[in-house]
Amino acid sequence: MMGGSGSKGKGYWPFSGSGGGDEPAKDGQEQSLARVRSIRNATPFVFTRRSSLYFDEDGDLAHEFYEETVVTKNGRKKAKLKRIHKNLIPQGIIKLDHPCIHADFPVVICEV
Repeated sequence: MMGGSGSKGKGYWPFSGSGGGDEPAKDGQEQSLARVRSIRNATPFVFTRRSSLYFDEDGDLAHEFYEETVVTKNGRKKAKLKRIHKNLIPQGIIKLDHPCIHADFPVVICEV
């Protein structure tokens, strides 16, 4: 998915009045005013996303890493690939070449 899904994750929600649950509850009037203010200031575009790539110990970059292991079964040697889960460092936040429209933007941009 381009830009990822913002509705399933915890934390900062750019299109609502609250800042992700860390603030104390507001009364109805302040909350609706904050919601209107945040929609005006929010942009429908996403400029960065979290990368799904990882660095291994050698500095190689990939989605998944495997190592070849030799398994001896009934006197026969067989090569198997074992997936590596440890010592992987996520690439982090990357800048998109072209901005994408946020999947959860609450405004109709084009109506047919």
